[in-house]
Amino acid sequence: MSAHADEAGARLPDSLALADEYRVQPGDVLEVSVWKEQELEADVLVRSDGGLSFPLVGDVAARGKTIGTLRGEMTERLKRYIPNPVVSIAVKAIGGNRIYVIGKVQRPGEFPFVRPLDVMQALSLAGGATSFAALNDIVILRRDDGRLRAIPFRYGEVERGRELTQNIVLQSGDTVVVP
Repeated sequence: MSAHADEAGARLPDSLALADEYRVQPGDVLEVSVWKEQELEADVLVRSDGGLSFPLVGDVAARGKTIGTLRGEMTERLKRYIPNPVVSIAVKAIGGNRIYVIGKVQRPGEFPFVRPLDVMQALSLAGGATSFAALNDIVILRRDDGRLRAIPFRYGEVERGRELTQNIVLQSGDTVVVP
């Protein structure tokens, strides 16, 4: 088994490890191949509309699907042309699953992720808060159906093991704001 690196050089686990967790997003580059079919090997970009195109398969809605689900769908479509096709899909570059941490943290910025990531983990990726941060006023900005909403996060409660439900799993595009 091999591992791939994304454009920032982050090591990505094999596609088999990602199959149950990683959700494909626009901007991702997938390495798709069909066993014993050399003409069916390509790096495929997931378009901004969330779709991808592959020979004999046509257009596939990929956004939000796991690698395993996408592999199954492409395999089914290829069965019309190839008996018992074996499709392999690996994440070659992450272009879509990213969260942002801004404000009074040690290393604000954009962070790619391949596995579910919660607020505390995102703060850790950003090196933790500075001593001037208002930890109980943290907000997660999330866009749902084009509308922006703010989700409050009180670090002190989570740190003490209370109100753990506010330590939500982040979605691609979320921004953690540490005032």
